[in-house]
Amino acid sequence: MKRIDLDRLFEQGMISPLDIRFARFMEQLSGKENTDLCLAAALVCKHTRQGHVCLDIAGMGGKPLGNGEDRGPALACPEPEKWCDHIENTCVVGIPGEYTPLILDRENRLYLLRYWEYQQGLADFIKGRIQDAGDGIDRLLLKEGLGRLFPSGLPEVDWQRVAAGAACLKRLSVITGGPGTGKTTTVARILVLLMEQAFPGTLKIALVSPTGKGAARLQEAMVSARSGLQCTDAIQEAMPAETSTIHRLLGTIPGSPYFRHNEKNPLPLDVLVVDEASMVDMALMSKTVRALPPQARLILLGDKDQLASVEAGAVLGDICDTGNEHPYSHGFFRELKSITGYDLNSGAGEGDEKPGLQDSIVELKKSYRFGAESGIRILSQAVNEGDQDRAWSILNNGEQGDVAWRKLPGPDGLQRLIKEIVSSGFTGGMHEKDPMKTLGLFERYRILCGLREGPFGVVAMNRLVQRILKREGHIRPHGQWYAGQPIMVTQNDYDLGVFNGDTGIILEDPERDHDLRAFFPSPEGGLKKIHPIRLPEHETVYAMTVHKSQGSEFDRVLLILPDRDSPVLSRELIYTAITRAREHVEVWGTEGVFRAAVGRRTERTSGLRDALWNT
Repeated sequence: MKRIDLDRLFEQGMISPLDIRFARFMEQLSGKENTDLCLAAALVCKHTRQGHVCLDIAGMGGKPLGNGEDRGPALACPEPEKWCDHIENTCVVGIPGEYTPLILDRENRLYLLRYWEYQQGLADFIKGRIQDAGDGIDRLLLKEGLGRLFPSGLPEVDWQRVAAGAACLKRLSVITGGPGTGKTTTVARILVLLMEQAFPGTLKIALVSPTGKGAARLQEAMVSARSGLQCTDAIQEAMPAETSTIHRLLGTIPGSPYFRHNEKNPLPLDVLVVDEASMVDMALMSKTVRALPPQARLILLGDKDQLASVEAGAVLGDICDTGNEHPYSHGFFRELKSITGYDLNSGAGEGDEKPGLQDSIVELKKSYRFGAESGIRILSQAVNEGDQDRAWSILNNGEQGDVAWRKLPGPDGLQRLIKEIVSSGFTGGMHEKDPMKTLGLFERYRILCGLREGPFGVVAMNRLVQRILKREGHIRPHGQWYAGQPIMVTQNDYDLGVFNGDTGIILEDPERDHDLRAFFPSPEGGLKKIHPIRLPEHETVYAMTVHKSQGSEFDRVLLILPDRDSPVLSRELIYTAITRAREHVEVWGTEGVFRAAVGRRTERTSGLRDALWNT
């Protein structure tokens, strides 16, 4: 490939200036001109920025890049064998175990060195933990505790009970399930069971989430779950009361990608619970497990069907081997049956003889939020299964009271419809004097967008809502901030105690001569207020991307899809948006775009799934 070809790819929007600089740096380090190396380096840099852990040369080889419109024929990647031959004999490309800038594995996947190390470290950790046979667990005490904490006279399987039993028998456990399936309730009872096993000793337990808002929600859920626990006062008092972000637990070092806690300085923990694990990227998960001491248990909670992390990797999906089912191994099946009473492999086929990762994963299947006839529930299931016809029928037939469809209007019609929803969705708290009530009212409704930019994206929707509110006299913006302005923090600030994803609202503070302050809910149940000028990076948030909405819940949600298809739109995005709503969801779009999104699964290229399941 000639250098001009990289420029053509840039002109077509296929690569960025950063990709070009990295590619030419790799070629320079190699000591000679190598156009195939240049292309591979540019693409692996690009793919990592797009959320992939590596470049799949075997899958991309021979395929066209770009569309070639107005610039001659489209460029094509070399054939895989030829491509690999031309790059693997250079000093910048090595095999696993070598210390070179790029790593090429046996499946012809090309990695940046640090991402290969992240993936390999995480895979090694998981494979090491799944062999743990639960030594030291008193089975009779565990069986009694399960019966007390998960009483059930029903014949069907109580998957919360199964998850609790599995988590006590394994030092790695993954509890996945959709909204309202009781993941947090289950983990609270798991902690009781583990503390009863350790009594009269104590356990050092940490509860974390990838975002500040997620940590606050986890703390609220744990406080709520504690009140109904069937355990002794001593155990209940010993339950962990605080949560934090993963970054804060590991100890952020300003200006550095590293943390204070690592394999040389491990966390002083016996149990680590990670909530919203679907949002944790490959790098952060790898650094987290490296900081765990050998005896510590790791419990991951999350919805494997949600959108993956914004950064590289789809760690929870890879760990759960999303889309495939794996029956428990023979020995673990017998052990779970002994302590829970359930025949869990019935109808699922025969499991393996030896323990495997499947023994560490339990999916909670019963929703306590949505009934069997809930439109949100059945629509999210159809979307999750990629059933375009059924999903479209449920959404479009108007028979479900909690889901609705509206064809995307043109610009004039859009302004009229947005004006209608602004009146019902956002004005309720505009004139409320109590900041806590205002925050509560604001959290009842949200506009979610599939894209950030464009006429139907977040930026345009926020501007339109703000313009309508100003015209109607509900807000009086005279600068960067104004009373009634909802905001979302986009950068962690540990000194102020606000974190990426936290939402608050700007209001006049009667205690400060009616000067503007940003009010945020605190984990303890009160409010914290901050002068707007001290806030870290933030943005107005009448509307937000579906990605940013992860970990949030609203009474009512409006999902606005763009007027034309985009690779960003996927069934995971639609599923995540729909399940943010507790009571009602409305979707605006076109049938073609909706169907295309439901039919498209998000693909994140990595070797983690192969490393865990195909060995």
